[in-house]
Amino acid sequence: MAGLTIDSIEQLDAWYGAPVPTSITKELDHVSEHYRQFIEAAPFVVIATSGPEGLDCSPRGDPAGFVRVVDERTLMIPDRRGNNRVDSLSNIVRDPRVGLLFLIPGVNETMRVNGRAVLSIDPELCASFTMQGKVPRCVIVVTVEAAYSQCPKALVRSKLWDPAQFVDAAALPSAGQRLAALDREVDAAAYDAAYPARLAETIY
Repeated sequence: MAGLTIDSIEQLDAWYGAPVPTSITKELDHVSEHYRQFIEAAPFVVIATSGPEGLDCSPRGDPAGFVRVVDERTLMIPDRRGNNRVDSLSNIVRDPRVGLLFLIPGVNETMRVNGRAVLSIDPELCASFTMQGKVPRCVIVVTVEAAYSQCPKALVRSKLWDPAQFVDAAALPSAGQRLAALDREVDAAAYDAAYPARLAETIY
């Protein structure tokens, strides 16, 4: 591999050349009206964070509009019930930098937002995100530093929304099987059989 790696920004710039002009034009330091419409239509966002232990990339989803656009520089994301690892939240407490990637089913463009976040446990704010009678433990409040749309090439190449490309989950190892491979005390069949009820009970 000697001599076959890129080790500097100068090498990188020389290898790739100048960015497409519109990729620079579309980057804003705030959420425009068009960008707001995209974010509010997205039922899914991936949150990237960084902390002393390393990086984390975590999915968040709810009905479209669950990410609240408070104003052109402020987004709010409810933290719904999960596995309680709180990796993303632990990172935010120690390093507020976050990256968000918004996806809308059937739409090949994505929306990216970079900024800094804090965790709010204000009772009234959390209560305003109540879903099915359940209040989120906290709300991730993001101050926007950069917002821009991403071209559709990656989703077009992957055919992400093409039903003909959908994979039958039964063709893959189940959650129980994956867990049992790591812990011999886990009964894979029992774990998988109990999961639908557990999901229904803990979804919010």
